[in-house]
Amino acid sequence: MNLSSTIKSIQDIMRKDDGVDGDAQRLGQLTWMLFLKVFDQREEEWEDDNASYRSPLPEHFRWRNWAAYVAGPDGKKAPQKSPSDIISFVNNELFPGLKELDANLSPQHKVIRSVFEDANNYMKSGTQLLAVIEKLEDAINFHDFKTRASLGDVYEQMLNDLRGAGNAGEFYTPRAITQFMVDRIDPRLDKREKVIDPACGTGGFLTAAIDHFRHQREKAEDEHAIQTLIHGIEKKQLPHLLCTTNMLLHGIDVPSQIEHKNTLAIGWNDWNANDRVDCVITNPPFGGYEDDNVASGYHHPTKETADLFMQLIVKLLRENGRAAVVLPDGFLFGDGIKAEIKKRLMQQCKLHTIVRLPKGVFAPYTTIKTNLLFFTKGPFIDDGSEHFHTDSIWFYEHPYPAGYKSYSKTKPIRFEEFKPEQDWWGTADNDFADRVENEFAWKIDFSAKRQQAEAAAQPHWQRAEQLNNQASGLENQARDLAKSLVGSTDSAYRGQINAQIAALREQVEPLRLQARDAQAAGDRLYWPIYNLDVPNPNKPQEESHDPDLLLEKYKTLLGEIEETENNLKSELAAALAHHFTAEQVE
Repeated sequence: MNLSSTIKSIQDIMRKDDGVDGDAQRLGQLTWMLFLKVFDQREEEWEDDNASYRSPLPEHFRWRNWAAYVAGPDGKKAPQKSPSDIISFVNNELFPGLKELDANLSPQHKVIRSVFEDANNYMKSGTQLLAVIEKLEDAINFHDFKTRASLGDVYEQMLNDLRGAGNAGEFYTPRAITQFMVDRIDPRLDKREKVIDPACGTGGFLTAAIDHFRHQREKAEDEHAIQTLIHGIEKKQLPHLLCTTNMLLHGIDVPSQIEHKNTLAIGWNDWNANDRVDCVITNPPFGGYEDDNVASGYHHPTKETADLFMQLIVKLLRENGRAAVVLPDGFLFGDGIKAEIKKRLMQQCKLHTIVRLPKGVFAPYTTIKTNLLFFTKGPFIDDGSEHFHTDSIWFYEHPYPAGYKSYSKTKPIRFEEFKPEQDWWGTADNDFADRVENEFAWKIDFSAKRQQAEAAAQPHWQRAEQLNNQASGLENQARDLAKSLVGSTDSAYRGQINAQIAALREQVEPLRLQARDAQAAGDRLYWPIYNLDVPNPNKPQEESHDPDLLLEKYKTLLGEIEETENNLKSELAAALAHHFTAEQVE
């Protein structure tokens, strides 16, 4: 029986237990048991390598001493605890003991405690619990590297089950995507480049980075270095436990750098220079929302998780640090705060490549179209001007393989499909000068678009500034007049001054309204340059019925109509003003 089938049969056993309610609890139950079994088997390896190795677990809590089946007097394997004893042991001894381990004793103690602090035993039947253990003992041997390699398939199955249970909060990123993104970012072991995934889930990007590092090993100390170069943070308990287990299986002996916390809840100013890394590779959760207080300190406060993560990713990068991020189409064409975040991104970083993925890559979790953004942090420049490190952006539209109309569980995206992108990619050393446009690749001159938009918008913005300055001048006059009333008891004088103040304030409101109209007119000409949902100009465009895209087109059309109306109003106002001025002169 393969590993995936074994996991399914274990879940079937758990369905018979009255204490386990739903797939989410079954997966939580299975995950902590997998962790203890994996940890025990890794301990066997560490004991073989080091005779003085001492387990951080009390002897009676080690898997081998309570869960593993052992040979009895008749030579047959049997459980070490009876069905009537094992539930009491797990609930009253094992879990309290692991939750209360002293995290200060060693990094291993800290890892185990963090894994179990939010874990629970849901099973009530000792017979069913022993049946699950027997399955794990018979079918799963993590000394077998094929078993280790197939654990990713198990995670995918687990997450799909969670989705079926009505919890679609976690997306399994296909290994083809994680491998391609890591391959293009190319973290260097010889340079000891640090890699972080601030929303690491079950650790797909981190395991891909570990494999990438291991292909670069040249000396004994390189393996020790790999242990220190991987860092992940995960908010949810189950994915964190899975990620920690995954790290153990991938040779990270003490995965204490896989933290169980909400990355976004860490204060903006609590991140400092020591937290900066060379590479950020991540698929941040999108569509989720955080509490109001989480965004405190961010340049562009918002509740949307992906928008917050994008701001944080830029902050986490060192100068010349590189990032690869999975983001939905909504981020590319989004306006408002999303546009401001994209502007800041392109000011601080060189956004050099956007790989546009087709629908179905993340099926069955979502059918939303997604994109891979690749960018490099530029040096900080403070010359008083608005500096942009992004001057041009390349797009590459990843096509379906021949004969495919979509991806599915049986036909997932494969790493080999990215060979054309790899051959086309070129190098950042010469600013990707070797890239050429083809039926899938095209480039936009963002610098030229920005300069044209600024030139068109500037007269409107200048007019808005002038009108606001006039309004401010009138408000200052009104304040000065109000100050002149202090101490005055002359009612006639007070009436005269108050009338002047009222007249001044009456002039202010129209000026402010005109200023807002002028500012809006300029904004409508400028901000569309941050719509990065750029269609492929090298192939015919299909009519889209996507509600989000149709809504965006509708909003654009409304903006164009409003701009035309405002231009007509401005011309009419100017003509009437000239007419009335001429009449007054006469």
